[in-house]
Amino acid sequence: MAIAIKSIPVLKDRAAQAFTESVRVNTANKSSVDFSKQATIASKILAKAKL
Repeated sequence: MAIAIKSIPVLKDRAAQAFTESVRVNTANKSSVDFSKQATIASKILAKAKL
């Protein structure tokens, strides 16, 4: 018994424009997360493990 191939949804008109705009905004803000606290903790762990 064969499995049916599902079609890929395609965005059109306003939905496509809204999606493109949200991608552009999110791409511009992707570096807004600060991981300095986690990096400091990881450095301390690695220093303690002598890696």
